[in-house]
Amino acid sequence: MSSLTSDQAAFMLQALGIPALKAEHPMTSAVIAAIPPEGADYRPHPDSRSAFDLAWHIVSAEIKYLDAIASGVFPHDLKPTPDDIRRPSDILAWYTERFDPAVKRLETTSGDELLRTVDFYGLRTFPAIVLLQIILNHTIHHRGQLSTYLRPMGAKVPSLYGPSYDAGGFRGGTVSRTGG
Repeated sequence: MSSLTSDQAAFMLQALGIPALKAEHPMTSAVIAAIPPEGADYRPHPDSRSAFDLAWHIVSAEIKYLDAIASGVFPHDLKPTPDDIRRPSDILAWYTERFDPAVKRLETTSGDELLRTVDFYGLRTFPAIVLLQIILNHTIHHRGQLSTYLRPMGAKVPSLYGPSYDAGGFRGGTVSRTGG
């Protein structure tokens, strides 16, 4: 990555990163929206995060990383859930309110700014643009975990990369054309 140029970093952000963020955002929002309020405390194992805590972890980390890419400073603190966020719908509202401004700030970040070295929890350092792939992987990974919580909570799994069974797709070995 040390040979990455400013133009290449800007291209990675504009042509690959921002479109990927914008494509993943509605899917993350849909999974969080599917958490029933009465199921927010669900956890598949005593060592697992609850659905509520996992949803908060996903969105707070994503916004933190997007801000870190734009600022070139990676904060090492983990922010607790604000007191006014008590339901999955509050998490979704918080995320929705912050996502577009974070992306707009990112869109104006220059290639040189994307090459600023960030310290990732003292484990390693790399150009800020690398955080983009890390947060995409992080969001997708934990969103997948959270989506597996939904059915045991009595909720429906939304369609993500294709139709979900719960949304009417892939019943009887074919894609439903009426409900999916």
